[in-house]
Amino acid sequence: MVEAEIESQLVHSLAISAARPGKHLSLSPSFQRCALTSWIKENINKKECCLYEKDVREDVCRCGYSKIEHVGEAIKPEDFTGESWDRHRHILEVPTDAFGDISLGGLGQKTGKYARVSTDTSPEILYQLLTEQWKLSPPNLLISVTGGAKNFYLKARIKNMFHRGLIKVAQTTGAWIITGGTHAGVMKHVGQAVRDNALSGSIHGQIVAIGVATWGIIHNKDALVHPEGCFPAHYPMDIKGQGRLSCLDNNHTHFLLVDDGTHGNYGVEIELRSRLEKCISRKRLGNKESGVTIPVVCVVLDGGPGTLNTIYNSMLCGTPCVILEGSGRIADVIAQAAGLPLSRVTIVHIQQLMKRFFGQEYENFPDLKIIEWTKKIQDIISMPHLLTIFRISEDSQGDVDVAILQALLKASRISESLGIEYWKRQLELAIAWNRVDIAETEIFTEESQWKSSDLHWAMFSALVGNKPQFVSLLLENGVSLRDFLQDEETLCELYKQMPGCFFLRKLAKRVDRARRSKRRALERRVRALRGQEETISMTHVSEEVRHLLGSFTQPIYPLSTRTCHFNMTMEDTSVSLSKSQAGSESPHDQPQRDFGRDLFLWAVVQNNKDLAEIAWEQCRDCMSAALAATMILKKMAEEGSDADEAEVMRELANHYEKQAIGVFSECNNNDEERAQKLLVRASPHWGRTTCLRLALEADDKSFVAQSGVQALLTQIWCGELSVVNPVWRVLICMVFFPLIYTRFLVFRRDEVIQRETEKNEEIKTVENVTGSVLRTKSRRLDAARLQRLKILGSWSKLVCLYSSPQVKFYWNIVSYFAFLFLFAVVLMIDFQATPSPAELLLYIWLLSLVCEEVRQLFHDPDGFGFRKKARMYINDVWNILDVLSILLFIVGLALRLTTKLFYAGKVFLCIDFVVFCLRLMAIFTISKTLGPKIIIVKRMMMDMFFFMFLLSIWVVAYGVAKQGILIDNDSRLDWIVRGAVYEPYLIIFGDFPTNIDYAAFDIDTCSMNGTDPLKPKCPVLNENQMPAFPEWLTIIMLCVYLLFANILLLNLLIAIFNFTFQEVQDNTDTIWKFQRYELIKEYHSLPAAPPPLIIFSHLYLFIRLLLLRRPPIICIEFKHELPQIEEEELLSWEALMKDRYLLSTQQEQSQSMERRILDTAQKVTTMNDQLETSSAAMATRLARLEEQGVQSAKALQWIMDSLKSQGFASKETPSLTTTDESPDTLRNTSEKEDRFHVNARQFHYPNSKITRFPVPEEKVPWEVSFSSYMPPYYTSEDGGAQMDGAEPVDLDNYRNPGGRTGVRGQGALSYLGPNLNVDLVLTRWRDSERSVLEYLAVWDNHGTLTLPGGPVQSADELPVTLKRTMGKKLYEKINEKASEGTKVFDDYVDDCRNTDNAWVKTTVLNIHLDRTSELLLDINNVVVSSNGALQWQEVSSKTRLSSNQRDSLQKVAELHNRKF
Repeated sequence: MVEAEIESQLVHSLAISAARPGKHLSLSPSFQRCALTSWIKENINKKECCLYEKDVREDVCRCGYSKIEHVGEAIKPEDFTGESWDRHRHILEVPTDAFGDISLGGLGQKTGKYARVSTDTSPEILYQLLTEQWKLSPPNLLISVTGGAKNFYLKARIKNMFHRGLIKVAQTTGAWIITGGTHAGVMKHVGQAVRDNALSGSIHGQIVAIGVATWGIIHNKDALVHPEGCFPAHYPMDIKGQGRLSCLDNNHTHFLLVDDGTHGNYGVEIELRSRLEKCISRKRLGNKESGVTIPVVCVVLDGGPGTLNTIYNSMLCGTPCVILEGSGRIADVIAQAAGLPLSRVTIVHIQQLMKRFFGQEYENFPDLKIIEWTKKIQDIISMPHLLTIFRISEDSQGDVDVAILQALLKASRISESLGIEYWKRQLELAIAWNRVDIAETEIFTEESQWKSSDLHWAMFSALVGNKPQFVSLLLENGVSLRDFLQDEETLCELYKQMPGCFFLRKLAKRVDRARRSKRRALERRVRALRGQEETISMTHVSEEVRHLLGSFTQPIYPLSTRTCHFNMTMEDTSVSLSKSQAGSESPHDQPQRDFGRDLFLWAVVQNNKDLAEIAWEQCRDCMSAALAATMILKKMAEEGSDADEAEVMRELANHYEKQAIGVFSECNNNDEERAQKLLVRASPHWGRTTCLRLALEADDKSFVAQSGVQALLTQIWCGELSVVNPVWRVLICMVFFPLIYTRFLVFRRDEVIQRETEKNEEIKTVENVTGSVLRTKSRRLDAARLQRLKILGSWSKLVCLYSSPQVKFYWNIVSYFAFLFLFAVVLMIDFQATPSPAELLLYIWLLSLVCEEVRQLFHDPDGFGFRKKARMYINDVWNILDVLSILLFIVGLALRLTTKLFYAGKVFLCIDFVVFCLRLMAIFTISKTLGPKIIIVKRMMMDMFFFMFLLSIWVVAYGVAKQGILIDNDSRLDWIVRGAVYEPYLIIFGDFPTNIDYAAFDIDTCSMNGTDPLKPKCPVLNENQMPAFPEWLTIIMLCVYLLFANILLLNLLIAIFNFTFQEVQDNTDTIWKFQRYELIKEYHSLPAAPPPLIIFSHLYLFIRLLLLRRPPIICIEFKHELPQIEEEELLSWEALMKDRYLLSTQQEQSQSMERRILDTAQKVTTMNDQLETSSAAMATRLARLEEQGVQSAKALQWIMDSLKSQGFASKETPSLTTTDESPDTLRNTSEKEDRFHVNARQFHYPNSKITRFPVPEEKVPWEVSFSSYMPPYYTSEDGGAQMDGAEPVDLDNYRNPGGRTGVRGQGALSYLGPNLNVDLVLTRWRDSERSVLEYLAVWDNHGTLTLPGGPVQSADELPVTLKRTMGKKLYEKINEKASEGTKVFDDYVDDCRNTDNAWVKTTVLNIHLDRTSELLLDINNVVVSSNGALQWQEVSSKTRLSSNQRDSLQKVAELHNRKF
């Protein structure tokens, strides 16, 4: 029970971590429908009328529905005298009856989701419906598209740009698009954009277009009604017969049909849609616990007065709006007004624009509405951070998608104070949208100053979100992988959040095995394990990577002390104990981490090419990394069960093999010696294995076949002999070894010494000629190296000669031929009953061969382990022949030593001789000419095997049929096999039988009854003693058999051989070069003495290893540990070569034909766009020039009027072009663009239901006539409100100095006239250096930061509210100090509570406290004891005060000569 409980916890944890994100459990459709139906019935309601009351029209209720559409209880008798119909009482909520799937017509079969919801439905419930029930992923952006609800004309260019931009921003950001959902107006354009994307076969996934429509105005809505839901509901679109109603758009994907219980009323959905958008905007982006919320943007096309209200309310809520100029009506009105100064956006100007863009519709607009719309348009354009006008005519304007995203970023710049938090929010949005272009142009600018640590969260998000372009951008802008991955927990968290892949499943299994290894200790630790779950750690990752790379490698990550050890796989357990010391290395022995390696490995194991490519460029040991990646990917492809995933892994493995080849070729071309060091150096970052070993294990034939690798192998093959020595000289010196002392042979060390000497002489000559001493240090190092390279002595040369693998090979050839010769002599001449001396020598010779095979099997310098070593041994065909020949020899020898089976033993030995001769082919694999041909022979033998299987079908078919026709019941098995198999096989080679026709039949050649064992049985004879079989049949069978066997199958065999030859011929050289390594390594480790003398070497090794317990001799030719300094230099050089390779690759790609075609196409597209926009741009420039001319004329007219007023009138009055604008407008043009009070003219008066009379900008001053001005009266008294009632005093005595506000009376203020307020600014220096000026701030009851202050009766006293804030004693001390303070402001304040007759006047008093003053000490004590209610804040523009108080604080900063 205990183990089961722990197992359930572990499986649950691993299932969560290994699950592929975004994929839901696979449940049956019927179960999903039942669950959806049950959830909707519990949470979603509709509204219906419960009292039928006739309207003016007959049989139609006040709710708009007919009598038959009401439930029975709602229809009352005609004499019913109850209460009259009321919307609030007689429209009730009941469970909805319209939901499910909706099948829409049009191009393609489109199926969406829909639900009829009440207007009172909680937006949280709707969000759950969208995300949890309809399985939509939470959006990264919400696009609310609004505008004209009726069909309107949209120019083709604007339409195409809108469609393309909307779809692009939705695809790249994962946005939701919300519209009205009907097939008209702007909703129809959105639907067409979604349709075009679907028809284009986009691979970016489905666009989410949510239509929020009014249920009561939907045509054919009865098709959507069913108490249990419709799956699907077939919705017919009948646009011609819809009348006043509207059809749903057939291109939207989801519909929320808002029901208020009425029929035929438009606009019912507006409030619920607004609440839903507001609810979504409060959700965290990406469901994070911390971070920004989902951004919302409003996109406007066309539209009327209702759209203007929508824009206005959205911007008041902080939602940015993008308006498409040229789309018509209110959108064009706002676009035109936004390009003008606020003072020129007058009522007259708006009237002109309305008349221009609305046409005849303008005649129905009342004057008061024009005034209200003017005020709203002025407020809209006064919030430029929330308003973006997309002008197609501007050359610098990008697509609509860029305008939408830039609008969101522009809005966040004002809402956030400038600083790292502001840039962080911007970057988080860009990453969530996956728009690296926006990040490059808007975020990573000169204004933003990033530290590496500031971008770590972004790097993590980009990696986990699989956004390689952002990873590259972050690396380019200062992210250091060393700092990012310094904490191992970060890397571990990356593995935990890895998307579902094969490697993650393997990790889960390994963690499960770790749990099973603790089985015995579970009962004692059950309490501890209940509180924690087994999760993935870097130890698990290290062991799994080691399994993929091979057990001969060491763990790439040190074993964690926090993670318990667990059982390894059977292959891993076979590792020799000498390798277990890798986990016990001291920290000083651990190599310095390669953080690029860590990231590259993380990307490779999840088969992510883009991220892996970026990380590979950051690797220090790039060639080892590429080869390790090929090994890991090929191993995972081999172990995986998904064929498609395995194919992708192999493609990525081939890609990194090419990368490794490219880097190595660059290195080899630059410096061959260093390149060879890279091949055999032990890489500390990849398990202390070598590049060459990784390439061999990964079967990277193309890499091994590189000339530089082959040069290294040739050098190892020659040993200390030079590679320039001809073979005939080596053969002569093998016999006449004294010739090596006469320079007959060249040794490699002599070459090196000679080369270094010549190099030093050249450098010395250059220094003497030029007088330069720059190379002195390097010359000294070369001289020191030259001293270490001593000339080989006599004995050393002799040892080097006979220890060379090349010489060993030649001696072994001679030895093998001698062995075959001796074997042949014994078999043919000297095979006696008693073994002769020659035969005994043969046995000793074979014993030496057996010992050598045993040595090869157990010789493991790479640390593969016995299991893998044995598997590698068996996989070699030549080793199989060796084992077979030895076994046959042993069997033959055992039989030969017995008297009865003496001859059988000889037969076995003769067959064994054939096997030994076949083994001779292995010797020629080293030959560059014969080696590739042997590979072709191997492939042809495999083809021959399958061909023989096909041929045997015809042989047996013909043989059995022939034997059955000719011979009657032959019981002799040997003759049956001869007749059914052997004779048909010989027919193929021309040995035709004589018993199939009458002419060649001879009765003496056969036995009548089959009694003669030496003759075949005669065929069935007739009474004339002639064969009775049908001759025509046997001849036809023979002809058909010959036709297929001789002509068809044999020619097929020739064709197969030809195809194999052509196919393998191109690769034989590569395969031969790859297989050459194993032969070289075999002879490199082979003892110098050839068989049978090699047995003495075997005896020496046996005594050394087993008796003397000495470690094996380490060979550095195939694996070399470099000193740390040399290692760093080599890696730096390799990194330089990698950069050169990548640069050359990029140049080749840029110069390729495909790239040139793409560049040309892009240039043509750009030119076409510029030509299309040039005409519109020219018209815009001419309009601007005309406007500037008009403004110049106005300015000159004003100058002339001023001069005339001062008596400088001219006799001639010049004629200037003027407009029909009033003098007030001309006067306002010369004024500065300072706005009048804004907060005091907000439409909604705070904490009341009062709506102010709209006051446009030019009508604010009292001096300007405003005959239509009729503001409401409002005075708040004791919580009550007097509206439009009797005015207690003459209000004309109290006139707001800031101008009109749109409401009369006292409002929410305490007095008519000025209401005095004092804000106290207490300042101090943070330190004695006076570097930072600080002020005292207070957190009020609403959680807002503000200055200490409040209302007062007189400006000379402090507010009484300070007593509650600071205490009575401290208040008195500050009050005494107030006379020493400085008034920095004393004037009217733009307050939202201001009215025409009551306003706020604020005095800002600055009291600066000296660091040594007692008052400052008391204030600091109060600040400490206030638990954060009082705080010292830095005086800067980043403060969170209100705009008025921030302006006051700026004046304080100027007073103390501090930059704000």
